[in-house]
Amino acid sequence: MARYDPDILASGLDVVFCGLNPASTAVTDGHNFSNRSNRFWLVLHLAGFTDVRLAPRDERRLLEYGCGITAVVRRATTSASEVPQEEFRRARRGFETRIRRYAPRALAFLGKRALSAMTGESDLRWGRQPLAFAGTMAWVLPNPSGLNRGFTVDALVRAYADLRIALTQPSNLHAQ
Repeated sequence: MARYDPDILASGLDVVFCGLNPASTAVTDGHNFSNRSNRFWLVLHLAGFTDVRLAPRDERRLLEYGCGITAVVRRATTSASEVPQEEFRRARRGFETRIRRYAPRALAFLGKRALSAMTGESDLRWGRQPLAFAGTMAWVLPNPSGLNRGFTVDALVRAYADLRIALTQPSNLHAQ
């Protein structure tokens, strides 16, 4: 089994993409978003975050592009649906501490579930959130998991590109 760390982080990144929790395939393979059906690496490239399509084994190169990866819950599962709401709530303190430590310009939650559970806000919208999280401007993006077929690749790319464009306009990024 490969050594696995869900965090690809450094201080002052433009954005940290935040998964719900690691997939069991990521732990087995030793890399984030390694399942062949996951569209993360393709969408990041097509949305303009990277100039090449990175492979999961190249995940540390994300730092060169001002991007990082983390997860709210550290426990790996076959499906994120195996993580109960209460586990997200319990993970909040450590997660917020990690985000404050690295202080990215933006935090992009991949899906609504974790942020909703941590904040108690049940009516989250896609895109930029009205309130900051852990002192950082928060966005909610559709989860690129292959299990999330509610979003086409084109729809994912548009949502992720909206965040990338916002990152080029610093006046829009002040946490509220």
